Amino acid sequence: MVKHLLLTLLLTNFLSAQNVYEKNCLACHKGMAVKIDKFFYRYLLKYSSEKEVKHAMLSYLQNPTLKDTILVDGLINRFGLKKKTTLSTRELEEAINIYWEEYNVFDKLK
Repeated sequence: MVKHLLLTLLLTNFLSAQNVYEKNCLACHKGMAVKIDKFFYRYLLKYSSEKEVKHAMLSYLQNPTLKDTILVDGLINRFGLKKKTTLSTRELEEAINIYWEEYNVFDKLK
């Protein structure tokens, strides 16, 4: 009984340590053929600025359309269009901010 309770507490602690990006974005993208960083670079190439990238990602994830996707036709044919997110706007903004910080190249250039 004590071992079961301890295991439950450890598992709960581990799961709560993950942020919204790790739990919701990385969990799904982990097994995909195209890694999550490639999406970031596609957004950056298309939208350029932090403000525009974040706005485009938020808009697309809340209402995915063929018109707004950054995926090439081959990937859309293979995987289909992304389903609408179930995250709240606040959670989605938090995840996008974490994602931006993870892959932001501007601060890493010298």
